[in-house]
Amino acid sequence: MVAQAKSKFLRILILGMLTAIGPFSTDMYLPGFPAIAEDLHTTIARVTLSLSSFFIGISVGQLLYGPLLDRFGRKRPLYFGMSLYLVASVACAVCSTVDMLITLRFFQALGGCAGMVASRAIVRDLFPVSEIAKVFSMLMLVVAVSPIIAPTVGGYVTATIGWHYIFVILALLAVFVLTAVHFFMPESRPPDPNISLRPRPIIKSFITVFKEPQFYTYSFTGAIAAAGLYAYIAGSPFVFMEFFKVTEQQYGWIFAGVAICLIIASQINSVLLRKYKSEQIIRVALLCQFIAGAGLCVGTYFHWLQLGSTIGLIALFLCCQGFIFPNSSALSMAPFSHNAGTASALLGAIQMIIGTCSSVLVSVMTGKSPVPMTAVMVCCAGLSFCVLMMGRRMIRYRASIANVQEEAAEMVSETGM
Repeated sequence: MVAQAKSKFLRILILGMLTAIGPFSTDMYLPGFPAIAEDLHTTIARVTLSLSSFFIGISVGQLLYGPLLDRFGRKRPLYFGMSLYLVASVACAVCSTVDMLITLRFFQALGGCAGMVASRAIVRDLFPVSEIAKVFSMLMLVVAVSPIIAPTVGGYVTATIGWHYIFVILALLAVFVLTAVHFFMPESRPPDPNISLRPRPIIKSFITVFKEPQFYTYSFTGAIAAAGLYAYIAGSPFVFMEFFKVTEQQYGWIFAGVAICLIIASQINSVLLRKYKSEQIIRVALLCQFIAGAGLCVGTYFHWLQLGSTIGLIALFLCCQGFIFPNSSALSMAPFSHNAGTASALLGAIQMIIGTCSSVLVSVMTGKSPVPMTAVMVCCAGLSFCVLMMGRRMIRYRASIANVQEEAAEMVSETGM
């Protein structure tokens, strides 16, 4: 039993590291935006486009890796993706123009997203449906550590030896993760030669997943809510370092403090799942997130908030994400076992496409005020809640139709017709 528990813990830790590749790649270089802009003779707004290109790369890449993970097993596509991430990270470390950085970040994301897709699919492979939400909460514990460590490390690295070494650290992280996957992670799904990689079957498989009401309801609910987090990531360097005039190191500590709240919330979610259903938790969390976002936006617009109160409301807003993410992911993935890789890819792509839109919107709108960031955040929370309510009605409607059809079939069987 002890050995089994240790094995389970090690697997979850490795899956968490794979999932954390994305957050580490975005959060670690955020404190370096001013230094990157100065060194590459450009503006912070232009550097922010490298964040957007990273999100676009993840969005595109996840759709590619889904079918590959179902066709070739989980580990071979993972090896390829992480190797591409490693090469692109080294190239980012030596780039000399902002356009080059923007392009290389796209390829870095194209490789790194393999870990994000594979981790969700492996969770669906290795754990029963009843445990998926709890496992995602545990993964979030590992993922949420990255905003604590990454910006703090990034701030000190930038201040001491330069922003280029941030990407050297990311390259070393890729080597570490590749080693852990190779030696300690089992192949959770053997290759399936029956799965075609031709465009038509792939598109058909994606459509089959997307047509499931439970999938599109909770995938869009989680994705739109997460877009508020992406808006915060894109807008926070300007809001804190330009508007509130905090230093790079102080920004790293602010980012870390907010992330601690996210960690606490994700672990409280694990406890609540013993008594409440995921559907109940996510509904309350979204309502609380919208209230916090409304307070943040209104307070910012009327200049009622100072640095401390702004941090507090942002922390409350992102706390809710600790309840929304694991439950929406679990509910989205639950109906799928055979094509979990495709479902994971589509789920991740939806999250990143919507997140990219929100980050680009914040980047374009950023001017002399935190209002654009806070406005996008509250709109994401409100829209997510509306999608959840409408989607739940569709799920109940489809379930009622299925029950009627079942009863009709039983009546026909009983009457011998």
